[in-house]
Amino acid sequence: MDEDFKKLCAIIADVLGIDPDEITMDTTFDDDLGADSLDVASIIMGIEDEYDVKVDTEVASKVTTVGEALALIKGATEG
Repeated sequence: MDEDFKKLCAIIADVLGIDPDEITMDTTFDDDLGADSLDVASIIMGIEDEYDVKVDTEVASKVTTVGEALALIKGATEG
């Protein structure tokens, strides 16, 4: 399993108080996990802390699935 995916699942699980094994690439933040905008903001802050990157708020607001969040991380940490 991808190391970044595992880290992302750990961040999400910590913020939402869920089992990281329940999370897949297709898991949606709102429908599947019941995350509200404050939860998503906390997840984004966790990503920024873990990867020492700044995530564009406008871009982050369009992220709906865990896979999209992972792509955001990969884009922010490359080059």
